[in-house]
Amino acid sequence: QQDSGRGEPKTLWGSSEPRPTAAGPGQPSPQQRTETLGFYESDRGRKKKRSLSDLSLLRFISAELTRGYFLEHNEAKYTERRERVYTCMRIPKELEKLMFFGIFLCLDAFLYVFTLLPLRVFLAMFRFITLPCYGLRDRRLLQPAQVCDILKGVILVICYFMMHYVDYSMMYHLIRGQSVIKLYIIYNMLEVADRLFSSFGQDILDALYWTATEPKERKRAHIGVIPHFFMAVLYVFLHAILIMVQATTLNVAFNSHNKSLLTIMMSNNFVEIKGSVFKKFEKNNLFQMSNSDIKERFTNYVLLLIVCLRNMEQFSWNPDHLWVLFPDVCMVVASEIAVDIVKHAFITKFNDITADVYSEYRASLAFDLVSSRQKNAYTDYSDSVSRRMGFIPLPLAVLLIRVVTSSIKVQGVLAYVCVVLFYCGLISLKVLNSIVLLGKSCQYVKEAKMEEKLFNPVLTATPGKPAGKQQSMFKSTQGISTDENGSTSVTNQPVHQKENTPSLLVTSNSDQFLTTPDGEEKDINQDSSELKHRSSKKDLLEIDRFTICGNRID
Repeated sequence: QQDSGRGEPKTLWGSSEPRPTAAGPGQPSPQQRTETLGFYESDRGRKKKRSLSDLSLLRFISAELTRGYFLEHNEAKYTERRERVYTCMRIPKELEKLMFFGIFLCLDAFLYVFTLLPLRVFLAMFRFITLPCYGLRDRRLLQPAQVCDILKGVILVICYFMMHYVDYSMMYHLIRGQSVIKLYIIYNMLEVADRLFSSFGQDILDALYWTATEPKERKRAHIGVIPHFFMAVLYVFLHAILIMVQATTLNVAFNSHNKSLLTIMMSNNFVEIKGSVFKKFEKNNLFQMSNSDIKERFTNYVLLLIVCLRNMEQFSWNPDHLWVLFPDVCMVVASEIAVDIVKHAFITKFNDITADVYSEYRASLAFDLVSSRQKNAYTDYSDSVSRRMGFIPLPLAVLLIRVVTSSIKVQGVLAYVCVVLFYCGLISLKVLNSIVLLGKSCQYVKEAKMEEKLFNPVLTATPGKPAGKQQSMFKSTQGISTDENGSTSVTNQPVHQKENTPSLLVTSNSDQFLTTPDGEEKDINQDSSELKHRSSKKDLLEIDRFTICGNRID
């Protein structure tokens, strides 16, 4: 073929067929391209035939035995898995620290009913009787705290005498005559009823205390003190009977021959894992459940004490029988601890919560204790524990007094001397426990850096009054007393406000210390100061009535 650029005619190619271009310098000709393409195709076919022929069982096994991989290619994933394992290993230690601290908080509130409450009632009655001798300096006959103490004491005495009409022996034989499966259902129903009673009972008591101490100048918006008082007495009595049925059922399980009922009741604790582990939990929800576990464990300890007292009485206080009960008591306690550890370990694992959160929970409980000792405290410590953990000591105290007085007979002068010495020992234990708890609580608050929240409480705005005026009025009428070193006192009595001073509510800041991380923060400017609060999530002091429902998800 000749090049068209030379002007020669087209002799080999028709007008309908494209003419191939000539290969330039350094480029392969069409024939060379065809030969090269054929070479590659033949080489690819030979490789394919060779790969097909090389597939054999030995070669596959050799590849499986010699293939490798590198974990550092996904370093973040494996580091996270390792941290989860370390978190699960730390959970038992951190959880038991919280449980240990919380159980002693419940013990302090429980001992208060037996030790300091009778003394405070005696002092309040003495002040009421001797009031005409000193003159009426104040419009109030008694301080609000003294009124609440008298109401608690009267409720305790009335319910104690009402419990004498309940026959424990008849109840024991009535429950023992039931079948095992029926007792198992009854015990589960009693646990649910106990939580419901605890939830509604503290509201009844708080309503009574506020109705009895509310300023008389305000418009009446309640049904009266007497109806509230009867409601409180009825609640404490019914709740005490409920706990007595629980203790009787546990006593029947201890005294059964084959221990089948006790085994079924202990296995019921592991069902709790199924109902809690696979739910979504945030920090506030886990805090509720932790408080519920503390209350449940302390209540079980008191029930075990009641069971041991009843059994020792039946065997004439023979010390050898105590060793017979010891394995069953250990099994109940060990099952509670094991269930709590497994439950919290997997909840923290599935919700990516670190083990350090239990230190924050402990600091929040310590903040409640320290704030209740301040001069401007707005509640008693035992009531604060009741609201936070759902632990109400009055029904449990009524039942324990009833069981102790029926099991132990006091006869003779020496017996009464022993009772007085025992009471002095309880007072010493209460005071020592309170001192140690207060010291530990101050340490936890300091470690959590919550001193500023403790000494600078946030005031909630009263309708019609700006926050700035309330803060100035609060500083002028209810200032915090300081000692010579400038430190705030936590042991002084509250100062009574004047009648024309608007009511101020001092809110604890432990709720601002623990909040859910995904809540939205809003900044509020009040007198050139910014106060941040969560708007979309509940803070910790607003979850009081739901504390006993630890698995509640909002």
